[in-house]
Amino acid sequence: MHSVFQIGPMKQINTNKHLWQVDLTLTSDNDPELHVLTEQIRKETYPDAEEWNRLGMLLIKLGYFDKAQEVYDILLDQIMTDREKPFVCHQLGWVKKDQGEYANAIGYYKKSIEIK
Repeated sequence: MHSVFQIGPMKQINTNKHLWQVDLTLTSDNDPELHVLTEQIRKETYPDAEEWNRLGMLLIKLGYFDKAQEVYDILLDQIMTDREKPFVCHQLGWVKKDQGEYANAIGYYKKSIEIK
């Protein structure tokens, strides 16, 4: 696992320069709070979805719509069985909806339905 720190007390050390001292404590892999947090993140990040689909769904959840679109565009261009394409088109519709591009979203939703 990557290095994970708990944020401790913070104090301003120079009012003119806006400098702050932040105390960080390195956590261990055995830290119970880290374990609970890790498990919650796993539950919230679509554990049943497959690799790239899971990444795209997580990016949407985090609001990284452009990155999610890149992932789904790659999936649509490079992989995809006919069974998988409707889901990816639906996800692209979701991305476009969240970006406020409603006409494009409808286009992807329609494509998703047509493929099914």
